[in-house]
Amino acid sequence: MTPEQNSAQPNPPDSNVTVESPNGASPVVPPESATIVATAESTKPRPSRPNHMIFAPIQPAQTTAEMSGSVLTLAAIVAMIAGLANDSIWIGLIGAVGAIGISLRMMWPSWGKIWTQVIPPTWRTLIISCFGLLAGIVGLLMLSGTNTTPGSRNIEINWDAIGALGELIGALGQILIAILGVYVAWRQYVISKDLTIQQNRITQQQTIDAYFQGVSDLALDEQGFLEDWPQERAIAEGRTAAIMSSVDAEGKAKILRFLSQSRLVTPLKRDRLLGRPILDGDGGYAEDRDHGIRVIDLNVMLAGADLAGSDLRWTDLSEANLVRANLSKCDLVKANLARAVLYDANLARADLRAAKLFYGQAETASPRSRTEFANYETGEYTGAVVERADFTAVKRLSDEQRYYCCAWCGSQSRETIPGGCEGIPNKLGR
Repeated sequence: MTPEQNSAQPNPPDSNVTVESPNGASPVVPPESATIVATAESTKPRPSRPNHMIFAPIQPAQTTAEMSGSVLTLAAIVAMIAGLANDSIWIGLIGAVGAIGISLRMMWPSWGKIWTQVIPPTWRTLIISCFGLLAGIVGLLMLSGTNTTPGSRNIEINWDAIGALGELIGALGQILIAILGVYVAWRQYVISKDLTIQQNRITQQQTIDAYFQGVSDLALDEQGFLEDWPQERAIAEGRTAAIMSSVDAEGKAKILRFLSQSRLVTPLKRDRLLGRPILDGDGGYAEDRDHGIRVIDLNVMLAGADLAGSDLRWTDLSEANLVRANLSKCDLVKANLARAVLYDANLARADLRAAKLFYGQAETASPRSRTEFANYETGEYTGAVVERADFTAVKRLSDEQRYYCCAWCGSQSRETIPGGCEGIPNKLGR
């Protein structure tokens, strides 16, 4: 069908009058059917746009409204000035009222945003309730019988009382402003304190990471861990002692876990001539509790340390000096505390499940001694010194652990052990 024949035939209102060109090019619209095409396109229902597309162009309208309001405000001010200059009261009043009304109309949206975004909901309720309380007091004073003429219902305004009430309201306002200032200062202090704590944590973690790297370099050096020269061990112990005194309980726990898992605080069996650790045949190093040498000896690094609430699971604290240490609420599951000095230590509510307090049997085990050698078969002199330790509400204490603690903790600490010490002798004798 040719384009002339197509244009001569009547088309429905919603039909498409475009024609494909013979060579498949873009569609051709005859000039005489342009009106029909426009009518058909206008009658087609337009797809609805999403809400964000409908409200997108509002920004220019808001700018135009603000400009119009500013122009009207300036015009009202000019009218007021003109009225004052020409002694025309009505022009001045109209300009003043117009300036006030337009300014309030422009200010209201911004004040609403400030009210909802800057002032917390609690303070909003408090401010409104204060205004309501003051208004109620004023109303009661105005409507009470003290302001009426005897025998009449007419209310007489006592301006002296209103003046005194105004002074009271002013004083209360000053007090409220002072309270608000104190609140703002307190919030600033809290925010500053939180930022300081966060920064201290970051700095501490960086210090601990540097310590880990330094100790690892000493241990993995060609003449480090395998050769294990005494000078390198002394440097590692010095670094450990220095960092232990500068970190909090969480940092100390991280360091102890690192040293324990890397077996740097475990007494290892060594070659007596070269000092090299001896392999145990299972891919690790052999322990030697009798004569082994530790890479890092904790000694008195933890004496009086505050480790409350720390995670010390699977840590090796054997022979560590923990005199007066705070181990309350610590997780000591499977920790090795054999021959540790827990004299006057706080173990309240600590978890001692499977913690090693001694070697051998509980009946034959005894605390460490300065003059006697430990016997790891019978348990003599292999136990921890638990005299005067606080065992209040200790968790998951086994029968063997309870027997040993009751036997060697002394009469003062026996009263704190869960389950009591009935039938268990006091071997400490005091």
